[in-house]
Amino acid sequence: MMAFAPPKNTNGPKMQTKISTSTPLNHQLLNDRVKRRALLGKWFDKWMDTQRRKILTVLLEHCSLSQQKFCRKLQEKIPAEALDFTTKLPKVLSLCIFSFLDPQSLCHCAQLSWHWKNLTELDQLWMLKCLRFNWYISVSPTPYEQDVWKKHYIQMVKELHVTKPKVNLGNEATELLISAT
Repeated sequence: MMAFAPPKNTNGPKMQTKISTSTPLNHQLLNDRVKRRALLGKWFDKWMDTQRRKILTVLLEHCSLSQQKFCRKLQEKIPAEALDFTTKLPKVLSLCIFSFLDPQSLCHCAQLSWHWKNLTELDQLWMLKCLRFNWYISVSPTPYEQDVWKKHYIQMVKELHVTKPKVNLGNEATELLISAT
């Protein structure tokens, strides 16, 4: 037995520690105080990401199965908007990020959420893509018209009749195609 270890009391309730800011108490009234949670929150806020991950891992390892399930339910309740960077950034920065995408990727992004659809269909993005090819619109759109530049981009691509490069099928396949025609 260690010299500084508290004596084990197997007959009654667990031994309570004295009032402290760093050890949990069995005393319900003192445990419910917000001060301890606020202190933990202040510590947590000051830690780096790696430190936070380590402590969360340790805490989850100490949780029972029902507590771990509770954490999973909490995670499922987090709205997707809370994880979407475009809702946290100013609109100008989100548009700047989207401006680096090619048109096909922009169309894929438009399918992810309503917010992304609204952002990726803005004329500011599509106008830059059109002007890169010197494609201008002949009529100036009214302030209430939307997707004018996107529609113009799609129309111009259709007019180009862009086709994919032919794939070399090999000599035998080429001879079959020639003889079939």
